[in-house]
Amino acid sequence: MANPHAPVTPNAQRLRDALAGSAPLALLQRRLAESNARFDALRGALPPGLAPHVRPGPLDAEGWTLLAANGAVAAKLRQLQPRLEAALLDSGWPAAALRIKVHTP
Repeated sequence: MANPHAPVTPNAQRLRDALAGSAPLALLQRRLAESNARFDALRGALPPGLAPHVRPGPLDAEGWTLLAANGAVAAKLRQLQPRLEAALLDSGWPAAALRIKVHTP
């Protein structure tokens, strides 16, 4: 039974329906999913001590970004960049620019 004290929101939609009904939101959702899938593909190429400090970042027409927790992690990722790009190619992802940026919360 529905909660009689729950607030009523006029024209409320489920998030899934809103995403499916909006082209920009659907594109954003696809890019997020692809960014996460790319990250999964190269996770094995990251040293175990480094992996927890790296997150998938934005994906756009120019390329894909990895987010580093700090400058030292970013520097190590730049050293590993050829290996990371090879891991993506080996997993079937098309060649794309791989950017590395420091993420500050």
